[in-house]
Amino acid sequence: MEPPSASPRAGRGPWQELLLSLLTFWNPLTTAQVTVESVPPNAAEGKDVLLRVHNLPGDTASLAWFRGETVAPVHQIVLYVVDTRVITPGPAYSGREIIYPSGSLLFQNITLNDTGSYILQIINRKFETALVRGQLRLHKPSITSNNSSPVENADSVVLMCEAQTQSTSCLWSVNSKSLPDSPRLELSLDNRTLTVHGVTRNDTGPYECETRNPVSADHSDPFTLNVLYSSYHQGANLSLSCRTASNPPAQYSWLINGRPQPSTQELFIPNITANDIKTCSKGLSLSPILGPCSPNSRGERHSLTAA
Repeated sequence: MEPPSASPRAGRGPWQELLLSLLTFWNPLTTAQVTVESVPPNAAEGKDVLLRVHNLPGDTASLAWFRGETVAPVHQIVLYVVDTRVITPGPAYSGREIIYPSGSLLFQNITLNDTGSYILQIINRKFETALVRGQLRLHKPSITSNNSSPVENADSVVLMCEAQTQSTSCLWSVNSKSLPDSPRLELSLDNRTLTVHGVTRNDTGPYECETRNPVSADHSDPFTLNVLYSSYHQGANLSLSCRTASNPPAQYSWLINGRPQPSTQELFIPNITANDIKTCSKGLSLSPILGPCSPNSRGERHSLTAA
């Protein structure tokens, strides 16, 4: 990396004030060859990232970096005047940015808040101005699921650790601890996929995955399963209702372990027993019979357990 030629200096002189006044009154400078490249393209949190400027015009008078999508004084990170080599930090300067004579901007010890768009303002000696945009991206693994609302004792859930690079190892944790030794938890050969067989309410999580390579390690945000279940006492009355928006009105059919039940919108089971609970947990399903104008109607399943 190229060393900076000067240190940031507080205050702003008439020359800097003049440059800022040109933010809203400028003529376009031809910068077709000027580009900004992020090095590396996707960095890990806590590392350094350089927004490298290529093909800076030789008649550049000043350079200024801004955070976000708009060029405004409040968003200015730093201003560099070429002739005097004076560096002036702006309101958006965090103390971790270094500007180089080439216009490149170094971010030290990046955080998630550093990600996003940046604008480099270039002013030449004719006071013509151009804007060049750059992007800073932070590599962070994430967890996705094949089932957003699994039913207790009925569904299995597949959790996937999504990472932008494949040349990393993956470690899983649940409730901030290593995965327990359980036959219901199955890892793929590359550890990127975790399958929870026969999910229960105790499997909600939170889950985290960590990706590692020889130089860094990155954690995903916690992921919590939304496990559906209902709890009933023996002897209670159970009432289930199925509703759907359709025109013409939908007809409803109920099945318990494959056995048809009354074709009504509500299913009532009085004085439920332990056997009823077990049966419903394994085999209760409901579905509206779709009319020709109700393609979005859908059935649901319930899992019942004894309290």
